[in-house]
Amino acid sequence: MSQGQQQKQTANVLFTDIFDVKDIDPNGKRFDRVSRLVGRSENYEMDLLLDYNSEIYPLEIADKFSLVLASSLSLEPVGKDKESAEDRDRRERESWRERAPGERDLSDEYEYVMYGKVYRYDDAATGNAAASVSTGQRVSVYISFGGLLMCLEGDYRHLQELVVGDHIYLLIRK
Repeated sequence: MSQGQQQKQTANVLFTDIFDVKDIDPNGKRFDRVSRLVGRSENYEMDLLLDYNSEIYPLEIADKFSLVLASSLSLEPVGKDKESAEDRDRRERESWRERAPGERDLSDEYEYVMYGKVYRYDDAATGNAAASVSTGQRVSVYISFGGLLMCLEGDYRHLQELVVGDHIYLLIRK
C-alpha cells in the first residue's frame, strides 16, 4: 500500500489502538446475545467497556483486537470542517446504501462494525466536562450503538477528535 493510499485510508479514523480483553461480563450476563467486555489498550493506556453481540462476534478473556473509531467508512478523506450540512446529510443517508460490485470501504478490513453516536464526554474523575481539558486529566467518552454502550477512558489528547453529537463507526478485528 502506498503512503498516499494509507493516508486516504486513515483520514477518517478518529481513534485506533489494540486492546486486550481483561474481563467479560464482570457483573454477570444480563442478555442472551450481548456481553460487556472490559479491555485495556496497549499503546495509549485507555480503558474500555464495550457492549457487543457475543453471538456473532465471540471474544474471550486474553484475546487481543484492533479497535478503530471512524467518522466515515469511505476510503476517501471526508473533512468535517469543510463539509456543509447538506453534504453531511447526504453522506449519512448514503452510509447504509448497497455498495456497487467491487467497491471497497473501511469495513472490508474489519470483522465487526457498529454505527453509533457520541452522547457524553466528561472528566473521568469528576464527571465535569470543563475540567478535563484544562487540567490534562483522563476523560471518558460515551457512545451508544443502538443501545449497545461503550465507554472509552483515557488521556483527552487521544480522544479530542470525538465530539458529542457526532455519528461514528466502531470497527474491530482480531
